[in-house]
Amino acid sequence: MPAPPDHIGWTLWRAAQAWRVEFTAAMVAAGHGWFGQARGNLMVHIGPNGLRQGDLADRARLTKQAVQQFVDELVADGILMREKDATDARARRVRLTPAGEEAMRDADRIKAEIESRWRTVIGAQAFDQLDAALRHLIEAPAMALHPKPQGGKKD
Repeated sequence: MPAPPDHIGWTLWRAAQAWRVEFTAAMVAAGHGWFGQARGNLMVHIGPNGLRQGDLADRARLTKQAVQQFVDELVADGILMREKDATDARARRVRLTPAGEEAMRDADRIKAEIESRWRTVIGAQAFDQLDAALRHLIEAPAMALHPKPQGGKKD
C-alpha cells in the first residue's frame, strides 16, 4: 500500500476533516441530526440576514437543483424559511427560523469548545500563530479570487 501524500494540502484536509467530524458529532448529539447529513453543509453559508437561494447555490458550489432539494428538506424540518426578496421579485431569500437560529447558537458554542480543546493540545501561542497564518493565506490576493472548479455544467 502506498504511503499517504505528504504535502500541506493533505495536512490541511486531514485537520479540517478532524474538526468537521468532531463538530458534526457534537451537533448530532445536541439534537441537530440533520447537521450530519449533506444538507447541513448549507448552514455555513446562511448568515443572520439570509441570502438568495441562487447565491446559496453559488457559495456552496452546488447545483441549484441540489440546493432546492436541501432547502426544501430544511424548510420541512423548520430550520429554514423562504421569503420573497425585497429587491428582486423573481428571487427568494433563505433565512433561519427560530429553530435554525438556536441550532447556530449551539454550533457557535460547540465550535468554541472544540477550539478550546485544540488550543490546549498545541498551546495558546501555536494556536494563535496557526490561526493568523491561515487567515493570512485566505486573505492573500492570490486566494481572494477563489476560482470555481472547471468542468460540469452548473445551472
